[in-house]
Amino acid sequence: MLGFLIVLLSSVFFCFHNVIVRVLFNEHAILGLFQTGGFVTPTLQNSFLLMFMRMLLVVPLMASLVPKLYPATWQDIKQLGNIEQRTLLLQSLGCGVLMFLYLAMIYISIGLIPTGIALTLFFTYPVFTALFSWRWFGNRPTLFRWSVMGLVLLGSFLTMPYSDTAANNQTLIGIITGIASGVVYALYTVVAQKSFETLHPFPFTWISFVTTLGLSAASLVIWNVQDTQLIWIPLWIGALLSAIATFAGHLLNNFGIRLIGATSASMIGASNPALTVILAWLTIQETLQGLQVVGVVIVTLSVALLSREHSLYK
Repeated sequence: MLGFLIVLLSSVFFCFHNVIVRVLFNEHAILGLFQTGGFVTPTLQNSFLLMFMRMLLVVPLMASLVPKLYPATWQDIKQLGNIEQRTLLLQSLGCGVLMFLYLAMIYISIGLIPTGIALTLFFTYPVFTALFSWRWFGNRPTLFRWSVMGLVLLGSFLTMPYSDTAANNQTLIGIITGIASGVVYALYTVVAQKSFETLHPFPFTWISFVTTLGLSAASLVIWNVQDTQLIWIPLWIGALLSAIATFAGHLLNNFGIRLIGATSASMIGASNPALTVILAWLTIQETLQGLQVVGVVIVTLSVALLSREHSLYK
């Protein structure tokens, strides 16, 4: 029971991070008490900025605490410099590049369309993970998995805000980046799964975060932020809250996996779209249409079924 509660709490932290990003991009009434937010526009450039600020806080936080949880962290990272570990090093750095890409796209999506819809579109990633695993590892999906994957796509189709798409190109961009972030994350999970055979998740995740920090910093140097009117104090407060939520989410999720296993943890993690909708409704009064809520429920249950099917047939 404790393991399930820990993983559920990790999902709440991840959802809280998504709501923070939404508020940084768009003004909302917080708990119905006061208006705040909309400090930056949801552009690729500003996504790099928020990502850099978040990682600038997360990376040292992980560097100080992760070795206490996994003492061999620095030893494992040092060994990646050996010639025989070169492939593993490239896989770890490659996952950092993929993390950078999917975070940039999901940030844009959250900024342009409701948070719950963006996360639901992102959670189409198990469909693409199954396809990539089939292509590279020969793991052909079962008939059951094909059926559930179809339900995931159906649920995502129902969540899309079609009434706004024709009149608003930003909504279309939000939909495209939401799905694209799921595709890139699917690639990330496939490569990470291969890497976890020889590298512990803690040093692997830290390398991914450091790579993301470096790429976001490089992006800001190449594409300099021109808006001199940015209000930095609320941006840094948001970055700090985002960093804490990110670190706590990863930490609790890893603890939960140790207690109940990766499959059960992934089934609980499938509740993220629904939890995001609930949390966004409670904190910033963000609501969805009835059909969109049905789509979120379909995707949530379908992803949970995919995880359950994996536990039965692995």
